[in-house]
Amino acid sequence: MSIVFEHETHVDNTIEDAFAWHERKGAFRRLMPPWELAEEVRADDNLEEGAQRIFRFPMGPVKMSWVAQHTAYNPPHSFEDIMLKGPFKSWHHTHKFEQTAEGKVRIHDKVNYQLPMGFLGNIVAGKMIKKRLTRMFTAREIRLERDLKRHAEFSHLKRKKILVAGSSGLIGRQLVAFLDTGGHDVWRLVRRTPKTGEKELSWMPKDGKLNVNDLEGFDTIIHLGGAGIGDKRWSKKRMKLIEESRTVSTKLLADSIAKLKHKPESFIVASAVGWYGERGDEKLDENSSPGEGFLPEICANWESSTVAATNVGVRVVHLRTGIVLDATGGALGKMLLPAKLGAGGPIGRGKQWYSWISMDDQIYATHFLTMNTECEGVFNLTAPNAVQQKTFAKVLGKVLRRPAFVPTPPFGIWILFGKMGVALTTESTRVLPTRLTNAGYKFEHETLEPALRDCLGIWNTKD
Repeated sequence: MSIVFEHETHVDNTIEDAFAWHERKGAFRRLMPPWELAEEVRADDNLEEGAQRIFRFPMGPVKMSWVAQHTAYNPPHSFEDIMLKGPFKSWHHTHKFEQTAEGKVRIHDKVNYQLPMGFLGNIVAGKMIKKRLTRMFTAREIRLERDLKRHAEFSHLKRKKILVAGSSGLIGRQLVAFLDTGGHDVWRLVRRTPKTGEKELSWMPKDGKLNVNDLEGFDTIIHLGGAGIGDKRWSKKRMKLIEESRTVSTKLLADSIAKLKHKPESFIVASAVGWYGERGDEKLDENSSPGEGFLPEICANWESSTVAATNVGVRVVHLRTGIVLDATGGALGKMLLPAKLGAGGPIGRGKQWYSWISMDDQIYATHFLTMNTECEGVFNLTAPNAVQQKTFAKVLGKVLRRPAFVPTPPFGIWILFGKMGVALTTESTRVLPTRLTNAGYKFEHETLEPALRDCLGIWNTKD
């Protein structure tokens, strides 16, 4: 028995712009719900009939493959795809675009699908599948509306040729996809042999290997790379890797930029609010003094590694990023399991400040600073309203509908994660995005609860 699912999205764009957004390769990543661990295996660069996309996603304890093939293509009015391989017995998805009398674009998604095991499959999984589709398409609608609005802010400017290092990371994957859907010519700087037909360039920063000529012609170079600070315990070897993976690679790029005949307009480099260190309740902005300790020293050396680019007049921007909210990884990814088990309470007294930012604001703010030629220097990428850890735990528990009062002693964090765990969970850094807001950036998420609900797909229907 075939089941029909339908969803409508309305956006303030031309039908040509809305359709073009969907045609770009990055649309898959941007439309994937932010809580889904989907991995794109292979994808053709168009939506034309016969084009295919293969991706893997978790289905309980196992990973499932999904092979989709486009079966109809009528730009800018419609395209269709079917499932060749996947968890459904059949799947046919029609995307229709229509310009309304009010000047908006109506996007109508219609899915005809069949579950395995027929009637029995509908009884066992029918409601669950419908609920999952509703969550998925709601997330798609939210992301599409926001992305198109953000791109429209700079539609009057020429599209840029952008090189991104660290493109496979949590933030990098989303940034590359977003920039691509905006029509920018996005290339990736990778630490392996480039794939045939892909916009990739190779480098080996640890060995100082980078072909300077490869950097010619780029308008912007964005560097997000570096070994994960919270991925492993901090041994002396790990701490050295954390620092050198940032400073060595950043200096190599900056020195190479300085040698170019045609230099990029901007060099955008990741940093972190760890620059400020343990500061208690002190409100911190870009004019605050640096902190002391391992993380502040790393961040200071990291930022100073760009000096060669600054000295030749390239606009350098340092992104001092806070805790980026993403359900598939990072700090929030580590918090989710204990929180879902009701063990996500205060760490110690819970009074330490967490400076956070939603993934969308991280991406949109980076884009904003890339496109604004007057923005230069240090910018804090944190939401305007930092919260104490006990408040973070309480709000996360509320969203998940789980208790959040069982405390975790710092000693327990030390036993499990060592010095790294204590530094990242108990140090207090209350950071304000003063320069970013003064430059005119408008946040999607100023407060924590809506940000968590968006990235987890648990919206409050009363809102």
